[in-house]
Amino acid sequence: MLAKTFKGLEQVLAQELIELGANDVQIERRAVSFKGDKALLYRANLCLRTASRVLVPVAQGQLKLKNGTSKLKPEDWLYELVKAVNWSLYMTENTTFAIDATVYSETFRNSRFVTYRVKDAVADYWQERAGKRPNVKVTDPELYINVHIGAERVTVSLDSSGESLHKRGYRVANTEAPINEALAAGMLLLAGWKGQSDFYDPMCGSGTIPIEAALIARNIAPGVFRQSFAFEKWLDFDAELWSEIYNDDSHEREFHHKIYGSDASFYAIRQATKNVKSAGVQRDVELKQIRLEEIKSPYSLPCGEGKGEVSPLVMLNPPYGERLASYKDMELLYGKIGTALKHQFAGSTAWIISSNDAAMKCIGLKPSKKLHLLNGELDCQFNRYDLFAGKRNEQHAHSLKR
Repeated sequence: MLAKTFKGLEQVLAQELIELGANDVQIERRAVSFKGDKALLYRANLCLRTASRVLVPVAQGQLKLKNGTSKLKPEDWLYELVKAVNWSLYMTENTTFAIDATVYSETFRNSRFVTYRVKDAVADYWQERAGKRPNVKVTDPELYINVHIGAERVTVSLDSSGESLHKRGYRVANTEAPINEALAAGMLLLAGWKGQSDFYDPMCGSGTIPIEAALIARNIAPGVFRQSFAFEKWLDFDAELWSEIYNDDSHEREFHHKIYGSDASFYAIRQATKNVKSAGVQRDVELKQIRLEEIKSPYSLPCGEGKGEVSPLVMLNPPYGERLASYKDMELLYGKIGTALKHQFAGSTAWIISSNDAAMKCIGLKPSKKLHLLNGELDCQFNRYDLFAGKRNEQHAHSLKR
């Protein structure tokens, strides 16, 4: 099988799969391949936080043969590859299907053309065997077929997920440019978040990061909110096995801290409150409208008192790119972020994602770690800042004495 993900999250996804019990886990470009049984396929869709979809390959081949002996045109070779699949294992002549093609190829420049040839191959397979061509249905088909052509390697797969797995199902309200749920979860896992402290997002928007933090803290499977997965319409779907996996909450755990989210926008907090309630994590997430410069110390948080002696993990997804009207706005906003971190979160660790390098410099703090992630089409820095309680050189001297 192949679990697809986003740039920079491959290692995190691989670790998730290992923890689920997958075998032969191999990191690939924006994906992780693995082996397992039907139960693992179901669990992967239900439990993976950083995957976008889980594919089951049914045919593979090299488009350009090294020995050059193929007499077929590339489009005819592709057609024969797809038509040779025993489609009767996965569908009938009455099954509706849809095709999604991703192409990085010198031979095929048009993904739509690839889609047409694959569709013809599947339809002709059934025309010859049953005298009927199954119908293509773009919306909610019974079978999703995925075609990937990269470096002339062709892989035809069944998409077991259907709608992208980042669409958890709990989001009922949006703000401008909400962060992708799978990316938010990946950021939290990269930061080492497992619910070991309080957590604070001072620019929470529609609440995605606090919600994902709560789901991780309690180890709640992100797929429990979804209405359905594509594999539920497969011919070999095991309803009893799926029910057993779906209803198993034995891996959930207690969470003894608090997750706080705040935003300067009343509208954002209103939207976030709806999403938090939809996700059922209102017991763990507290929200409040408050401006960045008004935030108090982590032990006197805006929504109540922090629990325990461990400093909270702080994470921000501030505006960047077109969401900032001018350089002056950017300089002012990111300067405020730096000031708030230095004065209100001393002793904590903060993580910030942004595609704006100039904006990140306005924070005025030196990152202790830099990672590269992709947020939509934007290449982003995901930086860690260790917020020392005293001056940095004093902290360094103290650590040397220890």
